Formats: sequence, C-alpha cells, structure tokens
Amino acid sequence: MKRQHIQLLIGFGISAVFIYYLLPGLKLHEVGNALGTANYWWIAPGVAVYFVGLWARTWRWHYMLRHLKDVPLRRLFPVVCIGYFGNNVYPFRAGEIIRSYVLKRKEGVPMASSLTTAIIERIFDGLVMLLFVFLALPFAPIPAAYRQFVVVLTVLLVLAITLFMWMAGQPARMAQLYGWFANRLLPSAIRARTDEIFQRFMEGIQSLSSTQDIAMIFLTSVAVWLMETVKYWFVMHAFDFNVSFLALMLMNGIVNLATTLPSAPGYVGTFDTPGIETLVAYGVGRDMAAAYTAVLHVALWVPVTAVGAWFFWREQLTWGDFGAAKQEADG
Repeated sequence: MKRQHIQLLIGFGISAVFIYYLLPGLKLHEVGNALGTANYWWIAPGVAVYFVGLWARTWRWHYMLRHLKDVPLRRLFPVVCIGYFGNNVYPFRAGEIIRSYVLKRKEGVPMASSLTTAIIERIFDGLVMLLFVFLALPFAPIPAAYRQFVVVLTVLLVLAITLFMWMAGQPARMAQLYGWFANRLLPSAIRARTDEIFQRFMEGIQSLSSTQDIAMIFLTSVAVWLMETVKYWFVMHAFDFNVSFLALMLMNGIVNLATTLPSAPGYVGTFDTPGIETLVAYGVGRDMAAAYTAVLHVALWVPVTAVGAWFFWREQLTWGDFGAAKQEADG
C-alpha cells in the first residue's frame, strides 16, 4: 500500500473516531430546527473580517520571507489562498507544500526555505491558540477530553520555538554541528543534497534572529486569530445563544489545536467535536452547539476554498502538481 493511501486511512480513521464520539449525544431533529431558524445574514460580516485576517496572514508571511525575497502582498495573497485550498481538500496539511511549490515556481524562493517559514508560522499559531486557551481558563475549564492534549502540545510548542530561536541566533555553531554529524554519518552520495537542505533551512529561520522580528511575528499572529474569533462572534449572532468573546477564544484555540491532528480533508470531526464540547462546557445546548459549529465550519471552509481554487485554476495548476510538490519537498 502506498504511503499516501496509508495517510488517507489514518486521517479518515481519526475523523471517524471524533464523529463517533459526537453523534450519540445529538438529537438531529433539534439540530435541524436550530439550522432552520438561524439568521444567515450574520455570516456575511464574518466572512469579510476573515478575509481581512487572511491579508494579515499574508503580510506576516511577507515579513518572514523578506530576507529571502521581497514578494509584494498582491502577488503573495493568491499563493496563501492556494495553500488554504490545498489544506482544505487534501489531508495532512498538503497546502503548506503546494504554496511553497507555487512560490518557488512564481518567485524563485527555494522550497526548503519557505517550508521552514511555514513551520514557524504553525508554531506561532499554536502558541497563540494556547494563549487563547489559558486566557479563558479562569472563566471555564478545558473539556476533560482535551486537557492532556493541551498540556503536551504546550510543552512541544515551547520547546520547538525555543530550539528554533537558538538555532537562528547561532548560525556558525549550527554549521559546525551539522558538519560534524554529516562528516561522520552521511554518505558522500547524498551530501550535496543534505548540505543544500541545511543551508535553506537556516535561511528560513532567520526571521527568528532578532527580538523585534519575533515580536512582530507574534503580534501579527495574535491579530490574525483575533480576527478569526471575531468571525466566530458574528456567526454566533445567527443563533439563539450567547457566550462571551473569551469563550469563543477558547473554542477557537481548542478547535485549531485539534485540527493539527491528521484528519479527513476539511478537518471533518477534528473541528466539530472539540468546538461543540467547548460550547457545552459554557452551558450551550448540545444540539444548538452542533448547529452553530456546523455553520461556522462551512463558513470557514467554503469561501477561502473557493477563492483558493480560483487562484489554483488561474495559475494553471493541476492535481498532479500536488504530487510534484510533495516529491520535490521529499527530495
């Protein structure tokens, strides 16, 4: 069995577990009633503010790439949207690979370097999600099923960002360490390739070489996710319940931490079940929470996926480019 088939099975299996956990507690006719009485006009301002956040995300990537190439935002925005399209229709966040592939094709930025910036983005996104979770903790507990996951992820993300910051600040020492290990462990036949990957990786993490850069990336990440939480807030007004903005920050944090797990395309299950459980912890009825989370999921997925698909088509990309991008990323 091919590796991509195994990955698909793992993703669908994890999604199935989340859905299996969710469905027994729902009264589907009550969910339908909540969907039928919702005021869907509230989705429009939510989508608008989400795309403002997408421009902020584009600026953050532009800031992180500027030492490699100063790519204007108007040229970088379509690449970001294509990445979202890839993440939403392919499992295992394939969009991160395809956007780096498109960036190399359009702007000549090496994939290894841009993929490194994408990894840094995900680390900062995770740290902001954890910040949202901990800010809301005094007002409501984390659902029991996710406490251990949040603790483990906190440790891993803090270790990862600390390591990356140390590496960015010690390029000469890192070159010595790499050279020592490479000379003793790597066959000469692959040294040219590994030397290039190491060089591109070190170029990619240079956005973490100064305190000012780290602060800018972190503050932009906070702005991006606050704007996404504002979308949660707008969509909430379509339904007959009300929770605080902090509660929605907690929901946003837990949902997006959960979607780091492998899943079926579109984060089926890994988005929905944690979102519903978080709202239930705040006293929202399970069926109402399920209706809201379903609409929110669609409102988050459809607009950016449609825009990304359009840019994907405009760039004359095909499904085969996903395979080409993955092959190039794997070396």
